[in-house]
Amino acid sequence: MINKKFATGMREATRLTRAGQLQEAVGVIQRTLKGGPAPESGTAAQRAAADNAIEVHSRVLHDDQETYPHDEPQRHSFSGPAASPGHEKTDPGADVPPHIGNLPSEAGLAEKLRRKLPGFGKSVPWPKPGRKQIQDIVPEGGRFVSGAYTSQAGKRKYKLYIPGSYEEKPLPLVVMLHGCTQNPDDFAAGTRMNMLAEEYQCLVVYPAQSRRANISKCWNWFQAADQQRDGGEPSLIAGITRRIMDSYPVDPRRVYVAGMSAGGAMAMTMAMTYPDLYAAVGVHSGIAYAVAHDLSSAYSAMKGGDGITIPGHSAGASTPQLHTTSVPAIVFHGDQDHTVHPCNGEQVIAQCASSQARRGETSEGSTITGERVTPGQTPQGRSCTRTTYPDDSGQIVVEHWLIHGGGHAWSGGNPRGSFTDPHGPDASKEMLR
Repeated sequence: MINKKFATGMREATRLTRAGQLQEAVGVIQRTLKGGPAPESGTAAQRAAADNAIEVHSRVLHDDQETYPHDEPQRHSFSGPAASPGHEKTDPGADVPPHIGNLPSEAGLAEKLRRKLPGFGKSVPWPKPGRKQIQDIVPEGGRFVSGAYTSQAGKRKYKLYIPGSYEEKPLPLVVMLHGCTQNPDDFAAGTRMNMLAEEYQCLVVYPAQSRRANISKCWNWFQAADQQRDGGEPSLIAGITRRIMDSYPVDPRRVYVAGMSAGGAMAMTMAMTYPDLYAAVGVHSGIAYAVAHDLSSAYSAMKGGDGITIPGHSAGASTPQLHTTSVPAIVFHGDQDHTVHPCNGEQVIAQCASSQARRGETSEGSTITGERVTPGQTPQGRSCTRTTYPDDSGQIVVEHWLIHGGGHAWSGGNPRGSFTDPHGPDASKEMLR
């Protein structure tokens, strides 16, 4: 099991640290995270550690701090799961590395390594938003207002973008679910969705994951309790959606949900559990619904492991029942994504296509009749393959963009936001289309 290997490696690193063998501890950590051979001892190990230092830029907040709009998002040069407070196991967050300093009973390990080894885990403050970045988040004339929603399932904050030309007429609503370590402002800047809201005339709401619920602010897409309709995090996101619909004129036929990475996985959960609420779903670098029900199956899914059943659920009594009615979907995934294996994009497509097929069999809806493959290239030189799946009326109901050379980043995103690839294609525009 991947998490057993991780725990074994961290125990060995802890032992070496206590013995004063910090360089050897780094070697074990590197081997655990990257799967490479153990570094040599002595001076060679020091050189190897300096050459391969893990770059982690972070800012530590108290648990009760949720400080957007100027909360400083974290950037990482590698990815993997992140530690969860109060648990010895790690929560799989689709964007972030294991936080060594958060290991139970070993809170000082990372700090010791930072002090002793130049370049290891060096803390670099995230610059506060400049004027241009503020304009990316809140275009001139627009409003970005904060709110909070509370139910029996808990409390989540959110931010809502209202375009400057808003005239209190029914508008579409887009629900945007950020990835791990991100917040509404960072996600808005990176996706440029607020800028596009002015062009396409829509409201955009960004639910914010709480650090109390997940220390890396990942949506808990892999937990059975958070895969259910009217329960857990899906009920909170649906509650925020309905709150906006009740508070502002929203066209109920044009309410959409989209997300990145862990947010993409949760967007799929919302589409599958609330098909009556959302008209379509956008999944970027995400994971199919209910393919994981615990930590080990989540790791397996993220890394493209075997044993994933499509459509919709893996074995186990705790797995929620898959709804047979789905919504149209557009999926983006980079074929060089080393955080969430690109096969996950294919699994999302398979799940959506299968759901659409069942919809045609069990209702008056139409069914998928085939696929059309179209290669393309952006002006920046990024090539991609677009595959569309029309129904028997010719309308596209499922769409897959495979981005060649793309990693774990929002395609066509603004580099002033985290986890973005400005080389395109423009995922935000294509989703709104």
